[in-house]
Amino acid sequence: MFNIQLNEKLLSIFCILNSVFFILPSCSLQKQISKSAIQFVLKDSSIATAHVGISIYEPATNKYWYNYQGDHYFVPASNTKIPTCYAAMKYLGDSLEGILKIENDTAILFLPAADPTLLHPDFKNQPVVSFLQNAKKKIYTTDILWKEESLGSGWSWDDYYEPYMAERSPMPVYGNLVKWVQEKEDNDPAVIYSVPEVNWKVDFDTAKSSGFSVTRSIDENDYKITEGKEKVKEQYVPFVTKGLKTTLDLLSDTAHKTISLATPKIFQELFFNKTAKGVFIHSQPTDSLLKPMMHRSDNFFAEQSLLMVSNKVLGVMNDEKIIDTLLKTDFKDLPQKPGWVDGSGLSRYNLFTPQDFVFIFNKMKNDFGMERIKNILPTGNEGTLSNYYLSESEYIFAKTGTLSGVVSLSGFLYTKKNKLLIFSILVNNHNASATSVRRAVEKFIEGIRNHY
Repeated sequence: MFNIQLNEKLLSIFCILNSVFFILPSCSLQKQISKSAIQFVLKDSSIATAHVGISIYEPATNKYWYNYQGDHYFVPASNTKIPTCYAAMKYLGDSLEGILKIENDTAILFLPAADPTLLHPDFKNQPVVSFLQNAKKKIYTTDILWKEESLGSGWSWDDYYEPYMAERSPMPVYGNLVKWVQEKEDNDPAVIYSVPEVNWKVDFDTAKSSGFSVTRSIDENDYKITEGKEKVKEQYVPFVTKGLKTTLDLLSDTAHKTISLATPKIFQELFFNKTAKGVFIHSQPTDSLLKPMMHRSDNFFAEQSLLMVSNKVLGVMNDEKIIDTLLKTDFKDLPQKPGWVDGSGLSRYNLFTPQDFVFIFNKMKNDFGMERIKNILPTGNEGTLSNYYLSESEYIFAKTGTLSGVVSLSGFLYTKKNKLLIFSILVNNHNASATSVRRAVEKFIEGIRNHY
């Protein structure tokens, strides 16, 4: 309560300054929004004891309509995908680089590019696989550009077998997930199989269970499967990548080709041969990756997108190096320097301010235009905004974020008077359901749209 009262007193001081310097929109507007923020967000029972930051900005006038702790740092969860998305939009071009191939008379060497679409079920067209299947020479590859760990800094280690925390790798296949399927007819024994088909160690738990379940050892592709009563049930589980080892095993099976790691001698002969010309094989349109990344908040796509940017810009795959580069170049003018450690927001080490996200979205709008943004971000009742913002269509385009105790929403809002606003609302340390927090934020956003 003290913080809210202090904010109101500061707003009065700003109004006096505004009358002299005209640095802010009308004080009546700020007071109205402040009243709405207090009513629907700050005093809501699900948020009242949480930490909250709110920024609302109008690009056309280059003015903030409202700031409540907009310069304070928060764990943003999947709002971290916003700077990742910007970097991918800028640096990955119109289509993704699948591999860089270099050939001589007897062999092909290809360099992976961290592309997550290889053999991914969302992408039916597979140019890289087609190239490998049609190759007539010996095929080699290398992980020399991989300078990263499979799991990110600050990730919850005990989520290692959850599908939202697939391992990162230089050349992912199948989304670095294996799908385990149970099919059962009446009282017959269950048929259990995997996609892709694997020959890994599997222990079957004979204990009676009502539900089919699969777990994995923390550092090996050893699985424990418990048969359930369901007629059909499937579960996705990340596999241990081991650099390129698992990829090459699975890819060789699919392409029906032997793909070997290049020895130093072969690598030197091919890669540093001045007469050998490298050619990229592109895989998918870039935005066909970014749209599901932002719509369903795909952590794996986000992580690999940042690694692809790193590979493209720096020639190595490393989060820390590319983040440092981006913060010194594209994001050097951020209002507050963030603590940015991964591509997806799985890490609680990430720290951004609401004003940071406003800045990045404004830069995204200026650099790429709203039409492209509208294709990439979900609108009401789409993706992670499903069942929210249903009153009309296509007036909000935003990115959600959720971790335990964290709810975030940042994006673009068209008001009833057709004003375009950029907003960011970050909530940390709430102890309620994420749904109740989202509903409170929805009421506030809807009020802004309807009244301005």
